[in-house]
Amino acid sequence: MPTSGNPSILAIDLGTSAVKLAAVTLRGTILGGEVEPQAVQLLPEGGAEQDPEAWWSAIVRATRRLLDKGVVSADDIVGINISSQWSGTVAVDERGKPLHPAIIWMDSRGAPHVRRAVHGFMPVEGFGISRLVTWVRLTGGAPTLSGKDPFGHILYLKSEHPELYRNTYKFLEPKDWLNLRLSGRFASSYDTITLHWVTDNRDLQRIHYAEQLLQLAGLPREKLPDLVPAASVLGPLQPEAARALGLSDKVQVITGAPDILAAAVGSGAVRDFEAHLCVGTSAWIACHLPFKKTDVFHQMGTLPSALPGRYILTNEQESAGLCLSLLKDNILFGHEELARYGDSGNPGQASADLYTLLEKAAASVPAGSDQLIFMPWLNGERSPVDDHHLRGGFFNQSLKTTRGHMVRAVLEGVAYNSRWLFSYVEKFVGRRLDSLRLIGGGARSQLWCQIIADVLDRRIQQVDEPVLANARGAAFQAALALGHLTVEEIPSLVPVANTFEPNPQNRGLYDELFGEFVNLYKSNKAIFARLNRARSA
Repeated sequence: MPTSGNPSILAIDLGTSAVKLAAVTLRGTILGGEVEPQAVQLLPEGGAEQDPEAWWSAIVRATRRLLDKGVVSADDIVGINISSQWSGTVAVDERGKPLHPAIIWMDSRGAPHVRRAVHGFMPVEGFGISRLVTWVRLTGGAPTLSGKDPFGHILYLKSEHPELYRNTYKFLEPKDWLNLRLSGRFASSYDTITLHWVTDNRDLQRIHYAEQLLQLAGLPREKLPDLVPAASVLGPLQPEAARALGLSDKVQVITGAPDILAAAVGSGAVRDFEAHLCVGTSAWIACHLPFKKTDVFHQMGTLPSALPGRYILTNEQESAGLCLSLLKDNILFGHEELARYGDSGNPGQASADLYTLLEKAAASVPAGSDQLIFMPWLNGERSPVDDHHLRGGFFNQSLKTTRGHMVRAVLEGVAYNSRWLFSYVEKFVGRRLDSLRLIGGGARSQLWCQIIADVLDRRIQQVDEPVLANARGAAFQAALALGHLTVEEIPSLVPVANTFEPNPQNRGLYDELFGEFVNLYKSNKAIFARLNRARSA
């Protein structure tokens, strides 16, 4: 396909709160981007759903806007690749039409069905010992007891919506449904399919569905998509998708990757034992490793990476940037104030202005927020504990607590949670990790970067344009698949905007407060279970 000399990738990042889309050159230069907000429908008993057709409509609108702005020519787009929210389920018919809203990663309605499916003789962490050994040996992990992965989603539909289950042709991850719209193929990649917990991942070159695991899940193979390696070319855009997007039907569709895995590539930390921390809606700490390993007690393990033939350590913390956005939208500012800020005609800029205001208030508060501690478990937790009954809140509030205290406490609380996870990550990898690259929306805040450096007592490298790390990773993966890039070239193509060293003056204070943060979990987990069991079980 002829181009004007600057071949680029259309990189699509399907997040929970927004679709972020960017044109990225084959060497990782971001030419321009667009954002389309997305709504989440929160339902009783732990439900969380989105409309897949809304995802597609947002992608079409954003692509058209990007092309209209002239930052990239349609003729220059040689590939399209998706980084997507992971651990979701779209039930579709033979034509690929959704039969139900997408059940996303926040949805815990499958929890009781998972517990019934995994229990057995000599229980360990809620699993029958033989079942747990089988899952860990073949997959490197096991279904989450919170029900927040496709294993739990599908069991929920099978038990509570049996007719819909029977009528489902395929259960697809969000990325795979979008790839179906783009390429016409019902397919998933080795990396994406893992959270169904029905694949044998021991041979990275030949990952396949394991009959033993399908039987444990009670899931017929024919309801799942075919599997292809990570960073594969699915084929050209089908004509209908090409017309909708305003692109040539010669544009190649790449398999894409889950957000955690794409972000690892886009962070530039692609060598073994190089870690990155993402502070987005949720948070995680990940790094590529040269071995397969599982920590079932802290919900982390190595799974197939977005880079062919590589393992990556995966884990997730449920709420990070989400805590700050909810504080802004639901507590600190009423609907009238939010509407007034939105009167500028640019809601995105208005929201940015509010975050700037909040950061300024937080910066005026001393480290430790005068011992105000925030617990960020607004929707339960996954790692290092798998407990969907946990909830968040402020502890040790006093008469002198201000808005600034609350904002800084949220920033610190998310950092404490990351340190909690990080302590187990270092044990898992068997070495000290001296620095982490920081990506995600939270990485835009220099104050938050410094807080994380101080709380973790590690060097933090703020990646340039951190919100677009997923898109950059998707572009790199596409360039790899199309033969334009090697993995060894990636680190030098991801610039670091700023480096934050830990402030030794805050070390003792944050060590003390982190200890109390963990004590708050230990002291209150039984109370959270009693308060929330009936509502979220």
